Amino acid sequence: MTIFDELKARGLLAQLTDEEEIKELINNGKATFYIGFDPTADSLHVGHFMALCLMKRLQMAGNKPIALLGGGTGMIGDPSGRNDMRKMMTKETIDHNIECFKKQMERFIDFSDGKAMLVNNADWLLDLNYVDFIRDVGSYFSVNKMLAAECYKQRMEKGLTFLEFNYMIMQSYDFYCLYTKYGCNMQFGGDDQWSNMLGGTELIRKKLGKDAYAMTITLLLNSEGKKMGKTQSGAVWLDPNKTSPFEFYQYWRNIADADVLKCIRMLTFLPLEQIDEMDSWEGSKLNDAKDILAYELTSLVHGEEEANKAREASRALFTGVGSNENMPKTTVSEADLTDGRIDILQLMVVSGMTATRSEARRAVEQGGVSLNGEKVTDLKASFTLADIAAGEFILKKGKKSFMKFEV
Repeated sequence: MTIFDELKARGLLAQLTDEEEIKELINNGKATFYIGFDPTADSLHVGHFMALCLMKRLQMAGNKPIALLGGGTGMIGDPSGRNDMRKMMTKETIDHNIECFKKQMERFIDFSDGKAMLVNNADWLLDLNYVDFIRDVGSYFSVNKMLAAECYKQRMEKGLTFLEFNYMIMQSYDFYCLYTKYGCNMQFGGDDQWSNMLGGTELIRKKLGKDAYAMTITLLLNSEGKKMGKTQSGAVWLDPNKTSPFEFYQYWRNIADADVLKCIRMLTFLPLEQIDEMDSWEGSKLNDAKDILAYELTSLVHGEEEANKAREASRALFTGVGSNENMPKTTVSEADLTDGRIDILQLMVVSGMTATRSEARRAVEQGGVSLNGEKVTDLKASFTLADIAAGEFILKKGKKSFMKFEV
């Protein structure tokens, strides 16, 4: 099976231009391709995971990835899929986030010996002369066509700023610069990026003539992948200090039954033959598939040792067999007590299981909180440090959130 056939079989390709040329390039290791990452936080999250795995697969097949970090576009913010304007970030924050991204990407992509590149679009965007840029690039873009693009359509009613309106032109210009500077002949992005990506391909071909060779591919479920990055309690980060390996493992272990095989196919590096055998799994066997998914992805992001610890802690929780030593922990001290005690609501706030006491109260009232396996019904239940230190003290909220308390 060629790499192109494998990407299709794994459900990773949706729309593409010039299919035969794309197939020829990536199957023969001749693609120099880029995927862009705007540094909107100090960590990548699981919504970026599909793109990183795709870059790794293509690199393993001999192609050259360019990870484009949006030091320039991050100053504006992509309006795609948003109901309001992004919060403006300072250049210092963006630069810090870029450094964090670089370290995490090195777990997936081999940057040694010119096998891949890390590029920052601030290098060409921040020093542009506005009038020269609009004369040189703006004349290739139709405002009518831009307004018809999905990435802008959904924002028109709420209000689209002129700042954000520039994003498509800037992203298109990125591809032009990568093509002319580094021979980048292909771009990948989510299905919500299709209009922006086509803009880049068209800019290259219009500006440089028919012989200019550039093409686009979109990931089938990248917009869904962005949703994957969010849970009810916030984002699922790749940084272990923001989402622990255990929490990361649990996120995938608790994925919906309908999504588990899809995620195994798209995100793991297990052979397709092995995955095909899982297609008939039902009932309890689906839990085995979730365990495989959680282990494989935790191992990819955090290493085998952390994946083994997370698996053991998870099994201790759900089967009573194994060690819960690696479960997320919160330390309680004298400073957290009031009159020598801490109540159940404050425990949930102190641990970060809920943001406020009101949220904690609702969780208890709805029957979603248990302590050491026993449902908590008393909103005034409180504990001393001795109570917490006396033995295992594990709080559970809902089906997915666990916390072990220590003194």
